[in-house]
Amino acid sequence: MTDALAQLANLPGVADAVADARSAVDRLLGHRILRRRSAEVSTESALRGARASAVLEGASVTLEDLRTTENPADPVVQGALRVSAELGTLAETWRQAPRQVLARLHVLAAADAVDSADLGRPRAEGRPVKDVLGLGAPPSPAEVAARLDALSALLTQPTKAPALVVAAVVHGELLTLRPFGWGDGIIARAAQRITLVARGLDPKSLVAPEVGHAELADDYAEALRAYATGTPEGVAQWLAHCSAAVAAAARDSQAICEAFMRG
Repeated sequence: MTDALAQLANLPGVADAVADARSAVDRLLGHRILRRRSAEVSTESALRGARASAVLEGASVTLEDLRTTENPADPVVQGALRVSAELGTLAETWRQAPRQVLARLHVLAAADAVDSADLGRPRAEGRPVKDVLGLGAPPSPAEVAARLDALSALLTQPTKAPALVVAAVVHGELLTLRPFGWGDGIIARAAQRITLVARGLDPKSLVAPEVGHAELADDYAEALRAYATGTPEGVAQWLAHCSAAVAAAARDSQAICEAFMRG
C-alpha cells in the first residue's frame, strides 16, 4: 500500500523545515524546569493556544482578559477555551476514531453559537459557512464527507511520515473543507495539536501550534490557499508554514519555562 503521507515529507524544502521544528521541540523538552513543573507549562501553553486560536478565528481578546474574566461573552473565545481544556483527554481516541473526536471538538467549539441539533454534525447543503480567512466558497457536503472519510482512513493506517507532516495535513484538510461551517479554524488547529500529542512529538502537550500560526498570521491564509490548490508546490508551502509555526510555538513555550525559572 502506498504511504501517501510519507511521500509528502519528501517534497522540496519540507524535510529541512520539519527538522528545524523538531529541533526546537527537542530543545524545549530538555528544559530542566519540566522535571517538576511540566503540568504548569502545559496549562499556560493551553491558555496561550486558546487565545491565539480565538484571535485567528476573528475574536479580539488578550491573555490578561482570559486570566481575569471567568465567563467571556464572545462565543468564539468560549469555544476556544473549552476545546483547549479538553484536548488532553482526546489523544487516545484520536488514534482510533478521528471522526468521533472531530464531532466532539465541534460540540465544544460551537456550543454557544449553533443550534444544538447541528452540534457535532457535518454541515448540510445550504448551511452558512464562516469564512474568517477569506478562502472562498467551501467544498460541497458530498465532497466534505468523502474527504473526511479519506482523512480518517489515512490517520488510522501506519505511516512513516513525521508527526509534523501528518498534523499539518490534518490542519490543512479541515480548514480547506470547513466541515461544520462554524468554528472550523478552532477545530482544525486543535486537531493539529492533538496529532502532535498522539504521535509522540509532544506527548505532554507543551507546544501550542496555534501560537505559532498567530505569530505567522501574515502567511497563514496564503499558505492555506496554496495547500488548497493540491499542487506539490502548494502543499510543500503549507507543510513548511506549519513546521515554522510549531518551531515558533516551541520557542514560546521555552520562554514560559524561562519565566518559571526566574520565579
